[in-house]
Amino acid sequence: MIKTRLLHLVCLPAAALLSCNTGMAQTNSAAPARTAPPYRAVADKPMPRNDRNSQVAHQQLVEKAKKGGIDIYFIGDSITRRWGTKDRAYRHLLENWTTNFFGWNAGNFGWGADSTQNILWRLQNGELEGVQPKIFVILAGINNVGTVPGGDEKVEDITRGIKAIVRTCQEKVPDAVIILTGLFPRNDNMAVIPEINKINANLAAMADGKKLRYINVNDKLADADGKLFPGMSSDRLHPNVKAYQIWADALKPIFTEILGPPAATDHAPPPTGDPRANGELGPEPGN
Repeated sequence: MIKTRLLHLVCLPAAALLSCNTGMAQTNSAAPARTAPPYRAVADKPMPRNDRNSQVAHQQLVEKAKKGGIDIYFIGDSITRRWGTKDRAYRHLLENWTTNFFGWNAGNFGWGADSTQNILWRLQNGELEGVQPKIFVILAGINNVGTVPGGDEKVEDITRGIKAIVRTCQEKVPDAVIILTGLFPRNDNMAVIPEINKINANLAAMADGKKLRYINVNDKLADADGKLFPGMSSDRLHPNVKAYQIWADALKPIFTEILGPPAATDHAPPPTGDPRANGELGPEPGN
């Protein structure tokens, strides 16, 4: 999955993002209209998360990487994280993860609320040390998209952020195959769907079909307008089991091509989770 948002959901709710523009009565009709601040291009600039929960989670993922035994390395935010976490709230998703990937030594390195710059920082600060996966699966950028359209400048910035993640993986593990997953539709504000589509078109153009693959399952998740089909998400953003299975079905033929069929045993480290949800935060430093 830092100086950006510190929530443990994938991103801020639309209401929070729009609170400065709603719920306030106009007292002076002559007052000048507010304008949005200039867009800040940050998606390809590594940035740590500053909240303690994220810091502890990062250290746990660093330790997880050190254990080795990982042939498939999943990178992302909460959409990735929830699939392979030990949190009790998502144990049904872990069951689906295990059903699909046991025997392929898959490790989940997603963290909730991460933007591309946060993921980039984690990869450059220990979460790839000593790891030599044969495959990376990357799904990142939906938190940068958020719920407010930002135009072509935003699209290009997010694309650069994802490219930076790809480049880091290539530099750390040159022989690995990278599978870029197109951003899933988010329905908490349909106005961002065109920008998601543009980002995905940029990602598709990056792929060479060999060392850098691209998959997009959105036509199975949503209609032509990007509206999610029933049963795909309970919050208009995070996938349900049905949607995760669609993603898995697109990945497994590539895994089989590269790794062969899954083995009878699995050597990936056990899943980590949300330190706060699992009572693992401990005392604050200095206490």
